[in-house]
Formats: sequence, C-alpha cells, structure tokens
Amino acid sequence: MSKTENNQGSTKFLYGAAVQGIQGFIFQTNELRDIVGASELVENVCTSLFDEVLGDKKKEGNAIVMAAGNIKYIFDSEDDCKTVVRIFPKTVMEYAPGITISQAVVRYSPNDTDAFANAVQKLENRLCIQRNKLMRDTAVGLMGIERSRQTGLPVTHIVNNQHLDEGTYLKLYAKGGEERKNTTQRLCAKAFGNKTKITRVPFDIGEITGLNDWIAIIHADGNGLGQVVQRVGGNPEKLKQFSKKLDVATTNAAVGAFESLEIPDNDKIPVRPIVLSGDDHTLICRADLALEYVKAFIGNFEKQTKELLGNDASNQPEGNLLQGVFKGGENFLTACAGIAFIKSSYPFYYGYQLAEALCDKAKKNTKALYNANDGNLPASCLMFHKVQDSFITSYDDIVKRELTPQSSVSFEYGPYYINVEPLNRWTVDYLVGKSLELENEDMRPVKTGLRNWLSLVHIDMGMALQRLDRLKYISGKDSYINEVIKPREDGDKKIYPIYDILSINAVKTKETKTKKETQR
Repeated sequence: MSKTENNQGSTKFLYGAAVQGIQGFIFQTNELRDIVGASELVENVCTSLFDEVLGDKKKEGNAIVMAAGNIKYIFDSEDDCKTVVRIFPKTVMEYAPGITISQAVVRYSPNDTDAFANAVQKLENRLCIQRNKLMRDTAVGLMGIERSRQTGLPVTHIVNNQHLDEGTYLKLYAKGGEERKNTTQRLCAKAFGNKTKITRVPFDIGEITGLNDWIAIIHADGNGLGQVVQRVGGNPEKLKQFSKKLDVATTNAAVGAFESLEIPDNDKIPVRPIVLSGDDHTLICRADLALEYVKAFIGNFEKQTKELLGNDASNQPEGNLLQGVFKGGENFLTACAGIAFIKSSYPFYYGYQLAEALCDKAKKNTKALYNANDGNLPASCLMFHKVQDSFITSYDDIVKRELTPQSSVSFEYGPYYINVEPLNRWTVDYLVGKSLELENEDMRPVKTGLRNWLSLVHIDMGMALQRLDRLKYISGKDSYINEVIKPREDGDKKIYPIYDILSINAVKTKETKTKKETQR
C-alpha cells in the first residue's frame, strides 16, 4: 500500500489473495482419500478459514469473490487490512502445508465512479507480480528424519501404522483426529445432488476404473470471463453477484451432467469430483464416461449461465449481467475442457497437467476461430489424449513424438465442438458416432487394419496407403474408411481423425466386459 495514495477520509482497501500450488497439493498422491481431502482444504482456505482470520472484522457485503482459489474483499480500515495481510499466509500454510498465498492490496476512493474498476485491474497486475515471489516451504526436515512413503516429506503422525506427513494427515483427519468422511460427502453432495449416499462413493481407485483400468482426469474452464469482468467489474455489487451466480451455475451443470449418466442405483459411483468452484471443474471418472459427462456438463453450463446471468435473469434485481458483453449478443457463457485418459497407476498430478494443457489448447483454438479478441464469444469445445507410454512430458512433446508421424502428417485432429459445427471441424457427437460404428462385429477387421495403418504411417506413407487400399478391397467398407481417413488440410500438413477415433474406442469397457462374462 503506497503512502502517497493515503487519503483516509473516504478511502477503501481492495484486498486480493490467490492460492498457489493447488494442483500439486491436491494430486500429491494417487490416493482418492488424500485427493478429496486436499480439495476440501483448498476450498476452505477461501471461505471458512478466511472468515476465521477476519473474525469480528468481517462485514456483510464486503466480500466480492471467495471461490476457486481467489479472494477479493473490501476493507474499510487500513489497520484491519494490515492485520489480515500479516497473519493470513502463515495461517494458510499451517492449515494446508504445501500451498501458499499471493496477496496484494489497492487503495481507492469509493467516491470516484471509475476507481473500483481501476482498482480491480491494478490488483490483478500486482497479484501476478506476487506469484513470482517464492515463499519458504514449511514442510522441511533434516536428512535423518523419517519420510513418508508416499510423498517423501517428513513424517509427523503415525495412524493405524501409516506414516503420514503433516499435509497428508490434515487431508485425512480434521482437528481432533476425526476422519474427513464428511468432507467427501459434502463435495459429492455438491456435485451429484443431496441424494448421494456415502456408501456409494468410492474410496479406492479400483472402484472407479471398471475392467480395463483406464480412467479420465477432466478439467473444464469457462470462456469469456475476462470480458464479463471488464463489463461489470466497475460495480462491486454486480461483480459479487456475478461470482456467486457463476458458482451456482457451475454446480448445477455438474449435477445435471451426473444425472445424465446411467449408473445403477446400488453401484459405486465411478466419478469423483475434485474441484467444483467458480467456473472451474476438475474430476476423475471411469474413462468410458468422460466424453458423455463433459458434453452434458458444458451443455448444462451454457443453459445455467443463460438462466442465472443472461436474458433469462433480466427480471432479477441485478438484471442481465451479460448484456452488451459480446459482440454477437450472446446471453450465456461457454466452456472448454481437456480430458487425459490414463491408467490408474499413472501419476495423477501429470494426468491433471495434461488435462489442463488440453483445455488451454482447446481455448486457444476456439478463441482464434471465433476472433475472441474482437469481442466475440468462443464456442464450447474439448480436446483429449490417451497416454500411451510411461514417459512424463509436456503435451507439446507428446504432439511431436506421438501425433506427428511425418513432417506433413498430424493426428492432432481436435478440438471437437459441442453445440456448433465450425467449418472443417467435427462435433463430439460425430466423433463418438464414428467410434461406435467400430463396435459392430463386422467392423473388427477394419479396426485392426486401421491400427496397422497408423503404425505404418510412422514408417512410410506409401506403404501405409498400399495397406489402406488392400483393407478397402478385403473389407468392403470403403465409405467408412474414406470418412475416417479423410484429412483436414492446414497449409502443407494433413491432419487425420482416426487416431482419436481409435483412442476413445480403446478406453471403453464394453468389449472387456463381454470377454469376462463369456469366460464365466
């Protein structure tokens, strides 16, 4: 807080905090109990823990944003603001060892109509600077200290012969040693609806994977949020209402997506929510359910934002919060998602990183396609990748190593769009339809032939084309083969969809189940 800005008579202090290291903290291990407990701790940091630090300083109406790892709060008193700035980071690191907090404060005058909007922008700039400043890790120990078998951090508790570091212990147990099963129940109730029984919630990854051991880590994120904040950011009350209603819209979209899945009433639920706050949604689910879930979630997200934020909310006090935001006049928000298909033994943290990178890639594609920089709303879409090996690398490295067999050939056909069909792009429904055709008994030779074709493309394109011609002749499925081998051209590069078709076909459990039942 600059002393040159001091004008105590009518001055307010916009405080901002951003949680860092969230995903590393949540996905520190592959244990579901640890993951969900960590997610609950992170959510509490921005809600109940911040309220606890505020204490009697809290004033109703001063909280602007308290969700998705972000806090924006207006202080009327500089002394109260300084107190929180001093004690909140230490409180957070003790509550959830492994995550840290970036903080910033902007002084502004509420008498100036543009002051709050300018303060919000300045606050974001200062938070970006603060994120680059390292904080001392509290989870350190000497060389001779016993280490946790899972995390490698110093052991602080031994429970039921489990040697736990401080962070893992707090993920599993609340103060007083009470097991955090209620944590799981609250998060699942938020994502699935209040009818979910704790007995149906899986606590072991084997209860999610199905029969072929494939799982999906999904990360979804809203589009156009920056444009909305620019529009309503000058009004604290509107920004507050937007934040609250966006959180409700995301939660309702998740509940609707879960209800669209066909899961027998007494079966374990093969879906575990990890993050559900603001416009962010991260979850782990059985691989064959991933595309269905994401498509339903994004469709519901568009519908819910229209009802709660757009024209359908115009009869509410704050009115249509999306009016005039987008050049095309859209009265809803869209979202993008990334799906990482991995084996259950693959490190979840790297699976999440891949899902996040895929989501970012989808966002960049749709923003460019719809000229988002000109004020247009990007369309909803998703990207996915099935991890084929144990190499842990970035998505860009995966593209070079696996998806670019020749300099002029690519298998990176996505993203796939949800409710629209841009030129030369496939929808999710069309992709799934082409994959389902391979499930027919008479298509088994075609599936095998197409897999061989993919392998030959890496060796020699001419040899691959000869094999393709023979496959058409033997199978008589020219129409299907021509469709899935037809490339999209991007300059000198040809991009083929068949890699993605075979990937989603491979993660389905139907074929494996049939074999198991036959053996019985």
